[in-house]
Order: sequence, then structure tokens, then C-alpha cells
Amino acid sequence: MRRIILCTLLLLVIMIWSLTTFKVLINHHSKLHLVTDKRITEAAFKCINEHKCEDYPVTLKQLYDNKYLTNEINPVTKEYYNENSYVTIKEDKLTFVVVN
Repeated sequence: MRRIILCTLLLLVIMIWSLTTFKVLINHHSKLHLVTDKRITEAAFKCINEHKCEDYPVTLKQLYDNKYLTNEINPVTKEYYNENSYVTIKEDKLTFVVVN
């Protein structure tokens, strides 16, 4: 009986720990993407305001060519974003769209 209780408690602790770790990791990845997206959309906004990028969508290639960004990397997968990825306006808000 005592073993069953100990095993149940141990299983419960492992489940809670793993779920908490998973949630923290997902939250961390979300914040990493948010920071990267914000950096890219702010560079596109600056490029449009300085009249170097004519209109939307603004591609990463345009931002690289105009020296607003260097090669951007996906913070989770550590792969370079495709140069054809772009920033567009959706609902009066700049949005970064990843093209694979």
C-alpha cells in the first residue's frame, strides 16, 4: 500500500513538473518570435517612412538591400528566414509573414 502511494505521488510530481516546463518553454518561444517580428516590422516601417521601400508588402530582401536589417534568423529553429518573407498591413497593423 505504501509503495502505491509513493508511486502515485512521484507520478503526480513528474506530471506537474513536465507540464509546467512545457508551458514555460512555449511561452519563451512565443516571446522570442514576438521580439523578432517586432524588429522586422519596425525596420519595414522605417523603410517606408524614409521612402526607400515604395509600398507594401515589404520583403526581407528589400530591407537587407537598404541596410535596415542583416540576415534575420528564426530564434527557435536557428534557420535563416527566406528573403521572400514580407511585412504587410492587416487590420491597420504591420504583420510579418514567413514564406518557406
